[in-house]
Amino acid sequence: MTTTPAAGPGHDPGTFREDWLEGLADAYARTVRRVPDTYGVVGRHAPRPGKVAVVIGGGSGHYPAFAGLVGPGLADAAAVGDVFASPSAEQVYRTARAADGGAGVLFSYGNYAGDVMHFGLAARRLAAEGVDVRTVLVTDDVASGPPPVEGQPVDPSRDRRGVAGDFFVFKVAGAAAERGDDLAGVARLAARANALTRTFGAAFAGCTLPGASEPLFTVDAGTTELGMGIHGEPGLRTTRHLTASELADALVDNLLRELPAPPAGGDGRAAVLLNGLGRTKYEEMFVVYRQVNRRLRAAGLRPHRPEVGEFVTSFDMAGVSLSVMLLDDELAELYDAPCDTPAFRSLPADHDDLRPAESVPAAPPAPVRTAPSTGLPATAALQAALDLIAADEDELGRLDAVAGDGDHGIGIVRGLRAAVAAARAAEPGPADDPRSAGAALLAAGLALADASGGASGALYGTLLAETGAVLAKAESYSTALLADAVEAAQRAVAELGGAQVGDKTMLDALDPFRAELRARAAEPLPGAWKAAAQAATRAASATADLTPSRGRAARMGSLGHGHPDAGAVSLSLLVTAVGDHLNR
Repeated sequence: MTTTPAAGPGHDPGTFREDWLEGLADAYARTVRRVPDTYGVVGRHAPRPGKVAVVIGGGSGHYPAFAGLVGPGLADAAAVGDVFASPSAEQVYRTARAADGGAGVLFSYGNYAGDVMHFGLAARRLAAEGVDVRTVLVTDDVASGPPPVEGQPVDPSRDRRGVAGDFFVFKVAGAAAERGDDLAGVARLAARANALTRTFGAAFAGCTLPGASEPLFTVDAGTTELGMGIHGEPGLRTTRHLTASELADALVDNLLRELPAPPAGGDGRAAVLLNGLGRTKYEEMFVVYRQVNRRLRAAGLRPHRPEVGEFVTSFDMAGVSLSVMLLDDELAELYDAPCDTPAFRSLPADHDDLRPAESVPAAPPAPVRTAPSTGLPATAALQAALDLIAADEDELGRLDAVAGDGDHGIGIVRGLRAAVAAARAAEPGPADDPRSAGAALLAAGLALADASGGASGALYGTLLAETGAVLAKAESYSTALLADAVEAAQRAVAELGGAQVGDKTMLDALDPFRAELRARAAEPLPGAWKAAAQAATRAASATADLTPSRGRAARMGSLGHGHPDAGAVSLSLLVTAVGDHLNR
């Protein structure tokens, strides 16, 4: 998972809350407006006479919570505090007054002592003025305390805090108010949503507040904090850095044991939210959700309109949380109801589950035929190349990162794995038949390009496929035949990539290899190939003296000078591995 510190513009901590709220109101004027002289926003649809006003709130630093969730069908208003701090009672009062339509006000917010006190003071003031107010605290974080005791009031100093499960409670309350339920009904449904919601999170790195030079809290490198709160509150335990699947398992395991009894009328449906804490990339979250979905379904739950994204963040904190709300028919109807806010928009649903019970399978793989036990040249040579390049994967990534995106090692290794599998399936013929190797290399080239992607994947795929095309037409092996194949491959790579020798690309290693192999065309293949591979290795090292002229690296000017080209190095490794295999 991503742990690199996020970069962003500088902020004046003294005016940060004012500045971002004003920017939000400017950007989403169609949906929200500022409450005058107040750190709060109210929906353009509010106040609505006769409608319960759902008012939420909390500190800055958690967007989309809370101001981003204001709009028709969700919250009517949100009061906003300073970073990680509760809004004051005065701000809550003014915000609620701006949203009140005469049918009462529901306050809902996470269970934190400051919020409880300030929203509580505002509720008392509103009640003294004749406004009916109810409060539903969100207490979904299973890592922060024991389960709530039914019939006992929530104790902010002891009971569970509210985290991303806020979203489910706010959504249910907002939909109930939108359909015209009275205050008691809205409060009852919000409390039911809270009782059926559980959240568990994990963090990989802390966050840095506006104007600060050091993180507010840190997570030791190479570790994961299971159960850490969104303000850096301690979690349950520290573990080693987890893979995406391991993280998904940890999230699900800690939730399943805490889920309440299913509601009456429940049928396994569950609203599911995989929430990013501010720095984790969406693609990474989808990788985690893949395993989350499998685990929840295996446990008998049916993810209902799952959401993957940022809903309750912690500035640039790296981490995710998983929230589950068990559903019955009424809660599902409210969760499905449409809403329109700056951060979340939902259209009506006409069915409860857009996915089948099992994920849609990928296209079936090509049948794999077992190769003869004697081994075959193309498959074995590609396997040798994969082994050597995989050993240098990190170094290839480091070289590529000098003036590129750093993914060359990962991409080539991934592509070669696919190439080996494709070659093994396509090479059924005898070991001394170049047509068999040609068919294998043609299949391997297509597989490599598909699996690796990017420019390198296309070029390496072409290299293998064009080599295979020449071999597929021959009846016997010779060094001259391989020289012809390499020359054809080089022409195709140069044409596809538009590069020339001297542009600091893989061609700068491929061309010396081609030339040396051609010069030794009359010699036995093992020795000729080894000498050509040595020429490629020397040339790859010499690319450190070149300045990139093609591809993404060319835009970096002289930045890559002094470092060999990653593509040239990987090409030299490939031909070296093949040469070692031929000389066994």
